Amino acid sequence: MNVIETNLPGVLIVEPKVFGDARGFFQETWRQENYEAIGIRESFVQDNLSFSTRGVLRGLHYQQPNTQGKLVSVVQGEVFDVAVDIRVGSKTFGKWTGVVLSGENHRQLWVPSGFAHGFCVLSETTYFTYKCTDVYTPQAEGGVIWNDTDIGIKWPLTDIVLSEKDQLYSRLKDIPVERLPVQG
Repeated sequence: MNVIETNLPGVLIVEPKVFGDARGFFQETWRQENYEAIGIRESFVQDNLSFSTRGVLRGLHYQQPNTQGKLVSVVQGEVFDVAVDIRVGSKTFGKWTGVVLSGENHRQLWVPSGFAHGFCVLSETTYFTYKCTDVYTPQAEGGVIWNDTDIGIKWPLTDIVLSEKDQLYSRLKDIPVERLPVQG
């Protein structure tokens, strides 16, 4: 497997080995010992699958407390996937990184605990999967508005579809510090 570091320490692009032939392909999507070897030592407790159509933007989501690390990938379709460092005290607080994930490129993105996460769908439909290091906890749920100008994410689409909840999130600077994760 190939690992690409991003501009945010700890956020990794993972390119698993894919074995293909005329019948299709095979890839391991998770083997604990291989991921531990690249620094992902967390235990996963919940797997999720979402289906979305072109233009849907989900995020930017996080939990505090009960922060979640996420190993995300696309089974079918294509998304622009984003991680934002929202850890109070981090040198990269408020910075973001983004990568295209697709069923064709087989890439995964490791989003550590303490980061907000979101994606927008670039293909007609997408099946998006992710492993989480903590379970979904509704009372810990939080979010940052997708178009926070201080963060400045360069989303590749302008015509987006948001849930009502995602439309109501605040800018990062307006979220009380006690509602954000702390580095370390």
